[in-house]
Amino acid sequence: MKTRYSSLVHVKKNIMQKSERVLQSANSKLKSAQTALQLSFNSLNDIVTPQSGLMPEFLASRTLLDAGRTLIKHNEEWVAFTQEEIGHATLQLRLDTIEFEKYKYLETQEIKKILKKIKLQEAKDLDEVALMTYKNINKSETL
Repeated sequence: MKTRYSSLVHVKKNIMQKSERVLQSANSKLKSAQTALQLSFNSLNDIVTPQSGLMPEFLASRTLLDAGRTLIKHNEEWVAFTQEEIGHATLQLRLDTIEFEKYKYLETQEIKKILKKIKLQEAKDLDEVALMTYKNINKSETL
């Protein structure tokens, strides 16, 4: 049944679904960031520091460790950023869901009102038909 809120409900539903997709995207980005962070920790653990040797070997090892730490820091920032994105997306989804539910409720109330009006009109029509039938029966009996 079409009401004045039907088009708004449709629009709000589309907005809510878009927010759901944004949240899903943010969740997949978080998984990717966490995987990258774990891989950077693993690669840092795989670096072997030389116990003896020439100075360039020690410097190369130190450079690798510094690069690994920098990568870990970058990945930690990425994880924090994606978690913040998820927080914003969750809040937006919550607000969009509330808006959708509000207009859905208004549409439902409008439909109930229309159905009540239709039932009342049908009852009046049935009463009128019954009254006309009753009058016709009484006229035919008196003749």
